[in-house]
Amino acid sequence: MVKPDARREEIISLAATQPELSVEELAGRFEVTTSTIRRDLARLSAEGRLARTYGGAIARRSHVESSFEERRSEAAGAKQAMAACAAELVTPGDTVLLDAGTSCAALAQTVRSMTPLTVATVGLGSLQALAGADGVDVIALGGRLRHLSQGFVGALAEMALERLTFDICFLGTDAVSSERGICEASLEQIRLKELMVRVSSRVVVLAHSAKLDERPFHAWIWPGDRWTLITDDGVTDDQLRRFAARGVEVLVAERHSDHDDVVGRRVEG
Repeated sequence: MVKPDARREEIISLAATQPELSVEELAGRFEVTTSTIRRDLARLSAEGRLARTYGGAIARRSHVESSFEERRSEAAGAKQAMAACAAELVTPGDTVLLDAGTSCAALAQTVRSMTPLTVATVGLGSLQALAGADGVDVIALGGRLRHLSQGFVGALAEMALERLTFDICFLGTDAVSSERGICEASLEQIRLKELMVRVSSRVVVLAHSAKLDERPFHAWIWPGDRWTLITDDGVTDDQLRRFAARGVEVLVAERHSDHDDVVGRRVEG
């Protein structure tokens, strides 16, 4: 059996070559219990060497913006769980605003059958997910396409947003901080998010736990006086306390052990 220190070093090496590590796969590889692997991941996360996520972990991200395709496989299980949790906040008949990014695209796929529904989006992934959804009135907000994020930005998107209002808005993010709010790679993206917040009655931020308390870039926005964060069960109790202390409602997407339904555990300050 591999010694604990050597096992943890091998986990770090594996994370550098794979988009995501699962607890079950690691337990099988090293012939240890899932509880042992969870303790390893918790220790590596506390040391800042790995980022926990839904059911496993991923490597810490560098301060370089990754592409939409690269992010598609990152924390895929967490994004599906968050999408299921977020869909519970949507009611048929709502007018919904979706940001760009893979988390919002997963949500778009999830709400396809919640008709009637009006969905406006700046995300190419969300447009593709909803293109064949009968009963969903889809509004493309237009603008200039950022190829990395597969999202539209700029004056045309901003002008469209200024003429609309929404029941609920779902925002993606490169990172989220209990002190600064949500982080993006450019001021252009932050400006668009400011407008999204302004025209929406409710604001929900989707961020898997590996993005919490990260500071990869220098453009920030605090998304309103009252907002909701949806994350996965890789979040720590300390992180939950910090967000709750700022008045942020946190929903932790959790899967019941006895069935496959995802529920949102509510955490409030």
